[in-house]
Amino acid sequence: MKAVFLDFDSLGPEDLDLSGLHQLLPDLTSFPSTNDSELHERIREAELVMLNKVSLDDSAFAVATRLKMVCLAATGTDNIALKSARQRGVAVCNIRGYCTPSVVQHVFALILALTHHLDEYRRLLGQGAWSESSQFCLLDLPIREINGKTMGIVGLGSLGRGVAKTAQAFGMTVVAADLSYQATEPRDNGEALSDIHRLPFSELLSMADIISLHCPLNEKTRHLIDAQALTAMRSDALLINTARGGLVDSQALVDALTDGQIAGAGIDVLEQEPPVDGDPLIEARLANLIVTPHIAWAAKESRQRALNEMLANIVAFENGEARNRVC
Repeated sequence: MKAVFLDFDSLGPEDLDLSGLHQLLPDLTSFPSTNDSELHERIREAELVMLNKVSLDDSAFAVATRLKMVCLAATGTDNIALKSARQRGVAVCNIRGYCTPSVVQHVFALILALTHHLDEYRRLLGQGAWSESSQFCLLDLPIREINGKTMGIVGLGSLGRGVAKTAQAFGMTVVAADLSYQATEPRDNGEALSDIHRLPFSELLSMADIISLHCPLNEKTRHLIDAQALTAMRSDALLINTARGGLVDSQALVDALTDGQIAGAGIDVLEQEPPVDGDPLIEARLANLIVTPHIAWAAKESRQRALNEMLANIVAFENGEARNRVC
């Protein structure tokens, strides 16, 4: 198949084993990135398009008349016009579960940094507060244990389940939101989750000490966390978002953090990435807010699994098998 990878550098390929890719697709054309003005020409003759965050809208499918398969280097499919793909008989495959260990680590790095006020204590040390202290330690900022607290998870796919298991290992009670939306992988993925109770979203908001988002972004989940949802949360609660930026109303979250409606937030994703037009969450500079540049998924091992999963999807497609098919 004539194949192109539209944003190869999004995988950070410099430290990955690419031998399987070159063996399977010796004639692959890889582009570091692709902008809107370059897209149509690059996919016009392609039978296979590999991509991560490049968007394929209706016009892209109209141009790529030879296209047989779109292979995503991600789980989310909100950048693909799936209706057009179905109408034209184009297979779309995503990858699932590839970055769970990395995301779980990042979720709890954010949680622990917020509950232990790591950034603020480092700032105090830099100002000489420990050297000037009359005690052997600093107790300027309250530290909370997460043992015994309630973790509310929105989205119980591979990532949500991974976070749930780790939360339980920390001694937390885990509950999940009972929401209706189009998932990008089978709900619960066949695993028994009898120890995790599903609650109405409104009830989860009001009872959870920490809420972690792991659901896809679509018309039903966009700005799921808005001003109303934030008002419903506990004043000592934390919000963690490593899923999609569009799940959270950025300005509403800044307002809630500023006004003390919630205690803190750890955010790894924004509505626009990179945020060339700015974002309230970047501009806020709040002590109770940590923003990271979409790196929760980015451990080397996870990026290698992502590439390997893409190759497995392509092999399955060539063999007539429906592996990780979205449409």
